[in-house]
Amino acid sequence: MDRQLQIQILLDHYERPRHRGALEEADVRMPGGNPGCGDVVTIHLKGAEDHSHIEDVTYEGEGCTISMAAASMILEEVHEKNLTMDEVLRMDYNEMIDKLGRQIVASRPKCATLGLGTLKAAIRKYQKDRRLDAAGVERPDSGDGLVFGEGAEEAARRDRE
Repeated sequence: MDRQLQIQILLDHYERPRHRGALEEADVRMPGGNPGCGDVVTIHLKGAEDHSHIEDVTYEGEGCTISMAAASMILEEVHEKNLTMDEVLRMDYNEMIDKLGRQIVASRPKCATLGLGTLKAAIRKYQKDRRLDAAGVERPDSGDGLVFGEGAEEAARRDRE
């Protein structure tokens, strides 16, 4: 595929994103970000009854043309090819960069792979939650319980006040 066509495809996905928006009945809501340039993507994933396919997946986000177009492109591929969760987990980041146009995104690999990386994280969380459910392990509801990572210290202080 020539460079101009790759640029047109990227712009088309940026200007007319596919599968963009919140998914009310999502099993997993997974945020992801690229602090280096401020890109943010949140994947909303609903697993199918067989727990190996994806019933629906959408994204929300803000960021550069490459990160937003790449998120749209990967979700379009998941929907069109009816990919299983394991097939998505086996997807290679370099192949994603090639699909987007290696020359076009060469200086922005983190932007180009943010959507795929966040989708993989959402799938891993979905699979982990299913294993915990099968084992009968109770988990605290989201927003209730422990907080890890950046912001944890502030959240703990807030809760004490």
